[in-house]
Amino acid sequence: MPADKTTTEQSPSPSKRSSKFSLESYEEKTVNEKKRDHNNITTPAFRDVHLQAGIEFVYENGAKGDQLMVEAIGGGAGWLDYDNDSYIDVYCIQGGDPTSKSNLNHLVSNQLFRNQGNGVFKKVASAAGANNSRYGQGVSIADFNNDGFDDIYVTNVGQNALYQNMGDGTFANVSETSGTTNNTNWSTSAAWGDLNQDRNLDLYVCNYVKYDVLHPKDCTDKNGVKRTCHPNGMEAEYNEVYFNLGNGHFEAADKKLGLRAEEGKSLGVIISDLNRDQSPDIYVANDVTPNFLFLNHEGQFFHNAAIEKGCAMSGDGNNQASMGIAHGDYDHNGFLDLYVTHFTDDSNTLYANLGEAGFYDVTKATNLHRPTISSLAFGTIMADFNHNRHMNLFIANGHIDQLEDQGYEWKMAAQLFSYQENQWIDCSTQAGRYFGLKRIGRGVAAADYDNDGDQDLIVINQNDPAALLQNNSENNHWLKIMLTGTISNRSAIGTKVEVYQNDETFYQELVGGSSYCSSNQRALFFGFGMENTDCTVKIIWPGGQIQTLDEVHVDQTLKLIEPTKSNSRTGTKLL
Repeated sequence: MPADKTTTEQSPSPSKRSSKFSLESYEEKTVNEKKRDHNNITTPAFRDVHLQAGIEFVYENGAKGDQLMVEAIGGGAGWLDYDNDSYIDVYCIQGGDPTSKSNLNHLVSNQLFRNQGNGVFKKVASAAGANNSRYGQGVSIADFNNDGFDDIYVTNVGQNALYQNMGDGTFANVSETSGTTNNTNWSTSAAWGDLNQDRNLDLYVCNYVKYDVLHPKDCTDKNGVKRTCHPNGMEAEYNEVYFNLGNGHFEAADKKLGLRAEEGKSLGVIISDLNRDQSPDIYVANDVTPNFLFLNHEGQFFHNAAIEKGCAMSGDGNNQASMGIAHGDYDHNGFLDLYVTHFTDDSNTLYANLGEAGFYDVTKATNLHRPTISSLAFGTIMADFNHNRHMNLFIANGHIDQLEDQGYEWKMAAQLFSYQENQWIDCSTQAGRYFGLKRIGRGVAAADYDNDGDQDLIVINQNDPAALLQNNSENNHWLKIMLTGTISNRSAIGTKVEVYQNDETFYQELVGGSSYCSSNQRALFFGFGMENTDCTVKIIWPGGQIQTLDEVHVDQTLKLIEPTKSNSRTGTKLL
């Protein structure tokens, strides 16, 4: 059992934290992207096993040639252990016919796949009572009532849905009574986080634009061809924030809190303590309008600081069509960096997090500009998939319109990048056969579904089978950490973990949201390459309590329960 030391000190403020990152170090680099020897790049390896695993799911967008806007962007998935058997299950969002006058698609519905522990999943949505049949967009998973069971929030075109896990293998639809689904907007991504730090998880819901599927705007081009409407010509919907009252009910946020901003057209969201002041912030990816960064002032009020902190637009000062968000400390400076996906003819953007100084667009300096110019990207994950001490980026691509006549691909291949020697290298062609297939990729979510210590992926594709990408990367040393809150929220969202091995520090946070319309497994994964030296693990729980574990062996899963003041030894080591 590793030694456990618990204190109630606050985490060091950003101004007191050392950083290996400096703005000058990036400005000194040439922005001319260099060609590198890809034979020397250590590449993760994935294999699509959805057929063998029984994940037979196709997101049907219901397209009939009318080019309805809602058909273009839907499709997400969320990982959850709904029956607490230690095998992670997956919930997939379905579309259907968006013009159904009852707003219900009786022929198709969302699907819950139960992991049977033998590499095979079984459909159980109907039996579990979680087969929502509205025109779905995305999903967010968390234990909103702190009872130890994962609950499901579904975003739709129309009324959203909240399913409470009853703890007996079934879900109850508490949409109406909870107060989180009273509006009938077009919602996209959603995220859970304890915004006012009262131990109860609050909910942020992204809404896109005002759009009537039964009486849609006509966006036929000059040649008489029906096209998907451009968001510039649409009115934005306000996003929604619901504060959890702790009794199964939620209350809409007061406008005075500073969380209502104009012209969102929001598609992606992450809740994370981005400036490490012990209060969770909210970053929102907006389509063709400036992104939001709501900095949290101890839960009392928020202010949108995206422009002043350098993450509202590209480094060139241009608005971008932002969709999904990946997060990770790729440069090891102790702050989470953000990767935001975009439209064709405009690359995705990597914002390096400088702490108090804000964010800096390092896309060109780190070789991520040209490789994504021709892609239209949605879901994205940043993780060390092959545990070699360096981050990777997975990106799901696919156009929203058929514009082959204008030189654009409709279906596109996914991409995988590896961070090596201060540059991101495109290693897609070496990562597996799936990266040679062209799809209309949307949501992506990560989880260790086979419990082997590395992260696998589910990718939702429109009108093509979802992919279950099993991670078959070469063995390196690793550490997987799973957290349960007691004093803080039971999902432990907002917990930060620092792992020290030799002279290097690895930092991660259990965030709310991220990717696109999807929900990752609530676990943190660290990779150490060939180094098998014992580690020191420092856990900073959402309430500020710091727990330290010394002499932690690698190649194991740590299941940690937030310590009470009278009980500091809570680490459980699984060999």
